[in-house]
Amino acid sequence: MPNPVLPPPSLRLTVDSSALAANWQALDRLSGTASAGAAVKADCYGLGVAACVPVLRDAGCTAFFVAHWSEVAGVTAHVPPQQVAVLHGVANEAECAYARAVGAVPVICSLEQAKLWTSTGGGLCHLMVDTGINRLGISVSDANHVEISSLDVDLLMSHLASADEDSPMNQRQLSAFSAVRAMIPHRRASLANSAGIALGAVYALDLTRPGIALYGGVPRAELAGAIRPVARVQAAILQTRHLSAGDSVGYNATFTAPASMRVGTLSMGYADGFLRVRGPGNAFGHAGRRLPILGKVSMDMIVVDLSAAPDLAAGDWLDVPWDIAVAAQQNALSPYEMLTVIGQRLRAR
Repeated sequence: MPNPVLPPPSLRLTVDSSALAANWQALDRLSGTASAGAAVKADCYGLGVAACVPVLRDAGCTAFFVAHWSEVAGVTAHVPPQQVAVLHGVANEAECAYARAVGAVPVICSLEQAKLWTSTGGGLCHLMVDTGINRLGISVSDANHVEISSLDVDLLMSHLASADEDSPMNQRQLSAFSAVRAMIPHRRASLANSAGIALGAVYALDLTRPGIALYGGVPRAELAGAIRPVARVQAAILQTRHLSAGDSVGYNATFTAPASMRVGTLSMGYADGFLRVRGPGNAFGHAGRRLPILGKVSMDMIVVDLSAAPDLAAGDWLDVPWDIAVAAQQNALSPYEMLTVIGQRLRAR
């Protein structure tokens, strides 16, 4: 067969476009006089750039943030390059040349990066200032450095470390950033992430940078009523079988059937982002029926109890528990991890 047709997959990841657009619009509204951008790094937190960026663009977003230069092309396929910022900045001359060639804007993160950007030709950039998270960014004490004064800064940025908590650190970072804003010429300022938006207008400044809340995460209770689930994940039943009392399931025989029962093997596993830690006590669903996971999660398969759904057979679809808003209550994974560990076989395209 010269042009074989790929058969339908046995996994589904559906992005609810209306929910994604509504989440951005809600966060933009909650940002007050500021505009909301969108963190679209890590393939839109695992949900797929091609599935999400056009929706965000059409909803009104004009500022997109990625981490790596390798992520730029996927985003600029849908939006103008000058709307894309690269959070890791420029590490060498090759990255400087690439930035200018494609038109995306680097976020300068250190005095070394500032010197490199200027010495290779300069141009419009953003600038990250560290006000307490101690990851990337120039120090507050470097704000008056000659390398910084040579930059043409559009967006002056910092990042909140504890916005999801009622921490005194939030006010300390806001105060530090306010002081730096008076020292560094810039066009716009940005501090608030998803949780930071819920802290109020004083944190919003000119541009907010929501991430997890766009995709259904609720990092602060104040956002609960405004954020809708975005991802729906489903897996097909590969096979059903009957267990006798005493039969075990999966690696290390961690489940033993107490009586005769019917089970189903699903086309999903930790290679798809459903990590083994999520197995104990969790369940898949079908038409409101709860189908508990039995034994350990394998790389490509999960076994569930079909006692509550005797009508199901191979080929039927089950709903995968993927409510990231309650993930932290169910297991040791954060909502961020639940999305970004989604495997390539499941990512929306």
